[in-house]
Amino acid sequence: MIIDTHAHYTPQSMLAALKTQIDRFPSIDLLQEDGKFQLAFCGGSPTRPLSPKLRDTDMRLEWMDDQSIDAQVVGGWLDSFGYELPAEEGESWCRFMNEFQMTGTDNINRLYPLATVPMQDGKRAAKVLEEAMAGGFKGVMIGTQPNGISGNLDDPDLDPFWEAASGLGATVYLHPMFGCGDPRLNDFALMNAVGRGTDTTTAVSRLLFSGHFLKYSGMKFVLSHGGGAIPYMMGRLAKNYEIHPGQYSDPVASFRKLYFDSVLFAPDALNFLCSSCGHDKVILGSDYPFPIGDMTPLKVIDEAGFTDPQRNMIVGETAAKLFGIS
Repeated sequence: MIIDTHAHYTPQSMLAALKTQIDRFPSIDLLQEDGKFQLAFCGGSPTRPLSPKLRDTDMRLEWMDDQSIDAQVVGGWLDSFGYELPAEEGESWCRFMNEFQMTGTDNINRLYPLATVPMQDGKRAAKVLEEAMAGGFKGVMIGTQPNGISGNLDDPDLDPFWEAASGLGATVYLHPMFGCGDPRLNDFALMNAVGRGTDTTTAVSRLLFSGHFLKYSGMKFVLSHGGGAIPYMMGRLAKNYEIHPGQYSDPVASFRKLYFDSVLFAPDALNFLCSSCGHDKVILGSDYPFPIGDMTPLKVIDEAGFTDPQRNMIVGETAAKLFGIS
């Protein structure tokens, strides 16, 4: 079985329901014009339009067939997570999204949903995660900045979430936010090309030094986009630990706990990643349906020159274990 583990999905049914139930969410606006949908949170700027490929199941399955992909793990769309919302409303919003993420995949045995939780509040995030895992979700996708455009995942307020994830043995898929707070990224489309990687690198570096992956060792933690610069910078992170004895947790010990997707495009980069963490810690990803995603995700795998056992682990065997897919 070939499993694409990094994909995004917002069922059209969720938008249709939101249109009739928008009064439930006073801090959310749904903007619709000529078949184009956008969301806005707390009076802020509208999100990017939700592309048809993000919403249309038939187009998704047709693409999967073209790419010989048997199954796809689908998280939500980071722009819609609503971490800026007041905590109580954010909790309700995540339940609403999870309801349609589940019903939108219920009758499609090739799509496996990841839940969304309100990371702006650790206790509420833990509660929604527990409900989601009991309801059949395969794990959870979270963003790097728990307040939407700010915040750190090692904030003590989030400890209840990490405790729940570890206790449940949940698979947590980390995805960067779109905005990274650096105006230098506003040109040359650098927000996608560079900002996503730096956002992941910063967030995960903090978790490595805080010791979260050792303290909450029951969870399985996946980094998108090949882990940003984390694998490449492990030498520097280890040196930082060495020159500050007793102050930080060992990043090398934590690194051994992590999993990474394959969205790197370059075979040499993918080979380096595998040499750093092991072929059993890398899983196939596409970032479907976004333009900077890898729409031929098996190509880089085939060009990397893996042995058959190594390839099998990357394209499906490890993912099947992580997400409980048989």
